[in-house]
Amino acid sequence: MKKLIGMILLSLLLGACTFPDSEEESSSSSALIPVDVVSVIDGDTIKIDFEGKTQTVRYLLVDTPETNHPTIGKQPLGAEATAENKRIIDSGDVSIEFDEGGRYDDYDRLLAYIYVDGESVQEQMLASGLARVAYIYPPNTRYVEEFKEVEEQAKDKGIGIWEYDHYATDRGFNASAYGSTAPSSSQSYDKKCTIKGNISRSGSKIYHMPGQSSYEQTNPEEWFCTEQEAQDAGFRSTGS
Repeated sequence: MKKLIGMILLSLLLGACTFPDSEEESSSSSALIPVDVVSVIDGDTIKIDFEGKTQTVRYLLVDTPETNHPTIGKQPLGAEATAENKRIIDSGDVSIEFDEGGRYDDYDRLLAYIYVDGESVQEQMLASGLARVAYIYPPNTRYVEEFKEVEEQAKDKGIGIWEYDHYATDRGFNASAYGSTAPSSSQSYDKKCTIKGNISRSGSKIYHMPGQSSYEQTNPEEWFCTEQEAQDAGFRSTGS
């Protein structure tokens, strides 16, 4: 009798327990997580408040021209990509989605899909012709086929980075193919120019001088050689 009662109790306990199946576990990475955006860095990178700290997010599966790369500097259409990304980000509520693979890259940046009011920012950047599909590393490839379809539509229209043959390549962006008016890396970036120009989400333009407390952690949207140059571009000092 005791054995029978024990078996009945065990089956009742098992019936009351729920065990997530593999489908429910795998879907957890696709949940949208609302976040607050701290700043827009460039066309494919933002900073957000996440898990109690400010973290940099690199957009999965897309690449846009650079605006402040330490070696290649500012590339053609980099500023336009940054402006379009900021316009989209500022237009509504932002959320992120992780894929099945690792959440961080080698530079300690979060890797995620970005949404504004439920609409994919990556797809909007691709549709505008200001991004290419790139950095396809399984298993973080959930939307690669959808992204490629959007990219093809922009290619067919010949807009943005697709306006000039061979500017967007499998290895990145070739400034020499953009046109005779495209600035070269040496023209657009000078290592002697050490003043960092930063644009906040609200649109405030601040420049940071070497030696200031906020200088090292600031990711610049623009570089300036002199304070006058920064001021002429509409930036103000952190102290003003």
